[in-house]
Amino acid sequence: MISEEKAKVLDLFTRGRKLYKLMQFADAKECFDKALEVDPDDGPSRVYQQRCAHYTANPPPEDWDGVFVMTTK
Repeated sequence: MISEEKAKVLDLFTRGRKLYKLMQFADAKECFDKALEVDPDDGPSRVYQQRCAHYTANPPPEDWDGVFVMTTK
């Protein structure tokens, strides 16, 4: 069984991922932000939070398949 805190983070992360795949990056980022308020050390939420910020500033093409392509190291 997982803790109530981890369950909340998982729920927020799951909702954020669904929104991310729908290219609703601002709403997805809010979910990841909330997950990080509960657990500031949640690595996956941190990664997707940063990707959402990137895609909000640099939207992917309409035919985007959900894959994040790194352009720098």
